[in-house]
Amino acid sequence: MSLRLFDTAVHALREFEPLEAGRAGIYVCGATPQSSPHIGHLRASVNFDVLRRWLVRSGYQVDLVQNVTDIDDKILAKAAEAGREWWAHAYLYEQEFAAAYAAVNVLRPTYAPHATGHVTEMVELMQRLIDRGHAYVAADGSGDVYFDVRSWPDYGELTHQKLDDMEPAQDVDAESTARKRDPRDFALWKGTKPGEPATASWPTPWGRGRPGWHLECSAMATRYLGPVFDIHGGGLDLRFPHHENELAQSRAAGDDFARYWMHNAFVVQTGEKMSKSLGNVLSLASLLEHIPAVVVRYLIAVVHYRSTIEVSVPGSLVEARTAYERIENLVTRVAELAGPELTDADLAEVALPAAFVSAMDDDLATPAATAVIHEHVRSGNTALAAGDKAGALAAALAVRAMADLLGFDPLDAAWSAGPGSASAATDPARLVLDALVGSELAARARARKERDFAVADAIRDRLTAAGVLVEDTPDGAARWTLARPEGEPAAGPDNASEDEA
Repeated sequence: MSLRLFDTAVHALREFEPLEAGRAGIYVCGATPQSSPHIGHLRASVNFDVLRRWLVRSGYQVDLVQNVTDIDDKILAKAAEAGREWWAHAYLYEQEFAAAYAAVNVLRPTYAPHATGHVTEMVELMQRLIDRGHAYVAADGSGDVYFDVRSWPDYGELTHQKLDDMEPAQDVDAESTARKRDPRDFALWKGTKPGEPATASWPTPWGRGRPGWHLECSAMATRYLGPVFDIHGGGLDLRFPHHENELAQSRAAGDDFARYWMHNAFVVQTGEKMSKSLGNVLSLASLLEHIPAVVVRYLIAVVHYRSTIEVSVPGSLVEARTAYERIENLVTRVAELAGPELTDADLAEVALPAAFVSAMDDDLATPAATAVIHEHVRSGNTALAAGDKAGALAAALAVRAMADLLGFDPLDAAWSAGPGSASAATDPARLVLDALVGSELAARARARKERDFAVADAIRDRLTAAGVLVEDTPDGAARWTLARPEGEPAAGPDNASEDEA
């Protein structure tokens, strides 16, 4: 089966047929760095990272563009509140976003354009729209430029809305609304207002000002991917008005623009869409107080991108950690047995199970794909129990290859500080615990060597009572893990259920 993707514009699955054979161009709406990133921001990046990885595995050369909206009303307001320059404020939080993407193993985009670096292209786009009769300059000399929605008969085609049923566009103030021919007209360019920083404006034929949000993405997408490209993606909340307006202004200017539209669903906490206004945002920093970064990646990636993710503590966080640790435990145990045969394998050369390929080709059906991973985890554990090294290695290789395409391979260098934890190597508490447990295990090893099994068993029992689980490896060494809190199942092959997804 060839790859099929759900095109939001037509509300149907469509076979993916790229504009250019063997190549795919993707534009994903990126961050507006006004404040710290939360899991909702990470979801879009992870979901489209999975798409990118799958396209590459399917033989495509992928150009993925993810912009940075580094000039915006909210950035100006937040910077003023913080008492810093708007550009310094944006850069500060842009670095937080970059660190968050890296923490959950999102590959860097091919290009990451900044809005402030593409004003020339924006002015050119506005001039084309004005020349074609689809945009106008406010008559009061304010420097505002608006898109004339009634001049474009197809306005509303992405979200299947009729113009007269739409709400007026949201503007900064009542004065800007009064300048419009129709209350639904949206700003392409915002003339400089009293009190705004002089540095937050650029010269145009119509006066100094700064770009509107929608204009930015159209200009950057076509600058890097051309007037027509394959896929435009982003969160479901961007469909209207942002993506609707992007599509209208781009096509009105003469560009065919995106051929497929993909949108990921929301992240919710206690049943509500996650947003700053509701005060229920889970930042990455707060999530990492409960689970390692690799589990955040797992939590996002294994839910279908068009399905809502509900984040709860413990709830879904514990479930994700337990499921991921089953994968990690198999890979770790086989790595101890097989060494370089597993750890140094070229995952691109590992044959993928047909069921996994079928699931991924079916609109990136990651829940079904993850079920295939766990089936191989169970077969790998069965092979280990039977002493079947070849069977265990084959299962673990398949697990690694599949997990790599979803971005949570336990042996990926992204988690190099320790399985499942980006900070385990430098966490002071972990270092102390390593030293204490290591001392106990060394004493136990000496007792076993001296055949004093009573002492060896006593040490193991003491560690178990303290919540430290000890497992002897095939080479005679011992490894340890922390037991899960009461009510939370410990990870491991004995806890893998037959119907686990």
